Amino acid sequence: MRLLFIGDVVGRAGRLALTETLPGLRRDWSLDCVIVNGENAAGGFGITEAILGDFLAAGADCVTLGNHSFDQREALSFIAHQPRLIRPANFPPGTPGAGATLIETKAGARVLVVNLMGRLFMDALDDPFAVGAREIAACPLGEACDAAIVDFHAEATSEKQAFAHLMDGRVSLVVGTHTHVPTADHQILPQGTAYQTDAGMTGDYDSVIGMEKEEPVRRFITKVPGNRLEPAAGAATLCGLAVETNTYGHAIKVAPVRVGGRLSQARPDFWETK
Repeated sequence: MRLLFIGDVVGRAGRLALTETLPGLRRDWSLDCVIVNGENAAGGFGITEAILGDFLAAGADCVTLGNHSFDQREALSFIAHQPRLIRPANFPPGTPGAGATLIETKAGARVLVVNLMGRLFMDALDDPFAVGAREIAACPLGEACDAAIVDFHAEATSEKQAFAHLMDGRVSLVVGTHTHVPTADHQILPQGTAYQTDAGMTGDYDSVIGMEKEEPVRRFITKVPGNRLEPAAGAATLCGLAVETNTYGHAIKVAPVRVGGRLSQARPDFWETK
């Protein structure tokens, strides 16, 4: 199965890069399933139902969130009737929405998608290791699903790496989000789980993690609150991770994806382009 995970879409520039680029990637690479992190899609903070609709129409099969899940208050209501939008599974009981979903591809394959949020340097939530293990046990790879993807939204690289090793062989992919900078450690772990510490953002990299530079720089210098942070509006780089799995749901190929914008370009060399 051919899987593509796309990192945090930031603001209008990121949305434009996604909606203009994804349809072609889906066609040219014959992708079976595409997962997009959309927690920064609406002005850098949260997601709206209209934006979710645009992502699904462009070719996303599921959209994951993170610590900005409900910054747009409308998400509190529409997430309940949008099964392809999920928020971290370790949010408190009673939080609207679900933390995992099972996607059926056009070919009839089943893809489990789980969203988790780390606790180091972030909000105090339930244990992502225990919650993640529970979600995976409820839908085991090779039995109840043909592939399993975990978006681990976290600040600390150590927490992401530790979780990936815990899940090695039990899921197809563990990929980190949240820090908005693509890491160079894409790999397949010993038991067959693909991994990258952070997929990077889909946004303008002439910025401070996707935001216009001036206000973040001023805040670091003065330590005084100022203007609202605004997403950078330049040409965006679509960043993510391409994974191919075998019949057991284990990863056999993995490669970073960087398309457009300022960063060096990267595409998987193991998928023929039509």
